[in-house]
Amino acid sequence: MRRVDGAATPARADVERAAERIAGYARRTPVVEVEPGLWLKLETLQHSGSFKARGAFNRILSAREAGLLPAAGVIAASGGNHGLAVAYAAGTLGVRAEIFVPEVTSPVKVAGLRALGAEITQTGAIYSDAYEASVKRAADTGALELHAYDQFEIAAGAGTTGLEILEQTGGVDTILVAVGGGGLIAGVTAAVAGRARVVAVEPELIPTLHDALAAGRPVTVNVSGVAADSLGASRVGRVAFDAATAAGVRSLLVSDDDIIAARRELWRSYRIAAEYAGATAPAALLSGAYRRSPGERVAVIVCGANTDLATLA
Repeated sequence: MRRVDGAATPARADVERAAERIAGYARRTPVVEVEPGLWLKLETLQHSGSFKARGAFNRILSAREAGLLPAAGVIAASGGNHGLAVAYAAGTLGVRAEIFVPEVTSPVKVAGLRALGAEITQTGAIYSDAYEASVKRAADTGALELHAYDQFEIAAGAGTTGLEILEQTGGVDTILVAVGGGGLIAGVTAAVAGRARVVAVEPELIPTLHDALAAGRPVTVNVSGVAADSLGASRVGRVAFDAATAAGVRSLLVSDDDIIAARRELWRSYRIAAEYAGATAPAALLSGAYRRSPGERVAVIVCGANTDLATLA
């Protein structure tokens, strides 16, 4: 199914079209085999510092192709990374961007947004507060909304990460994906359907998909912890829930201590500068929450790098 507006679950063909559309805009980021059969997919090296640039480009370019890109430009609410991606993509494409972020957003990300020339409004305690403000503003101005995760083109664009993993590794059995609102896991699940298993990894303090799967529907969770600025959606998106349910995705929970330790290890052993969200999927392996089977080929998405470098040592 292909839609320019509203939520729908993408299929592999939609992700493949997204890959064609954003070629030349999004980077084809490297994978690193850190031990036999274990790869890290370095979305830390993506434009704007996270995988989010893929969905932002796909959403704006899709609207432009359909003649639905308004003169008012684009608007987004974000914990930081999506806003950075939208600001970067809009600047690259010559489109005005307005970004709403919650007060919890890290100063590093706010500074990055300003550097990219976006108009910034910082409001509310958590992402959902900023989102409500952005929806009202979009209704007033007519700007195109770019949802941080629960939108068809956003998820399809994010899924191009999964296509690259399969191409670059020659195929894997399992891909570990951090989940907040779920745009990345929705897209990757579509991209690798029938070719690899996808496992969700979430902070114990933000179990959006985990609790939704247990309840049989998206539910609201409390948001706190070290990864709240990136994975701080209070409810998993419908796109992600439907995709995860259809694919039989399971969710693993990791503690803040696990995430902190994984982030430290990524820097100490590989000199990979990851934010806490970026260290969440690796934390499943390092903590033992996920154990590789003998001979299992596993890829882990390190999804973001927008962090204070002074805190890495």
